[in-house]
Amino acid sequence: MVRDAIEREERKRAIFDSMSARGQQRILKIGYENWDPFEEPKDPIDIRKDATKRTTQQLVRDFLQQCGHEKYSNAYGRGVLEIAIGIVNEDDRFIGMFEFAKWYVEQVKMAQQSE
Repeated sequence: MVRDAIEREERKRAIFDSMSARGQQRILKIGYENWDPFEEPKDPIDIRKDATKRTTQQLVRDFLQQCGHEKYSNAYGRGVLEIAIGIVNEDDRFIGMFEFAKWYVEQVKMAQQSE
């Protein structure tokens, strides 16, 4: 196990040494210790799936089929696609919009019940 760690560090150093000065500066900014040149690449967007095991494209298609044609416009479709991508990618901006929308629905329900 120790031998593997030593070999990994030697390979990491060799990769770092073979980089351009500009590339090395970028690594040093984040910290050489924090840098992992062996990190697995992220899944391409087209095969990323959400908690329901559906891709962004599947989510958008299913939603638009269920919402009906009377609501649909190009802007509406773009908005659905944009938030679906944001949620699947776990982008804080879109998570915030989603949570606000859920909260707002509850506020409207409470206001209607109190009337």
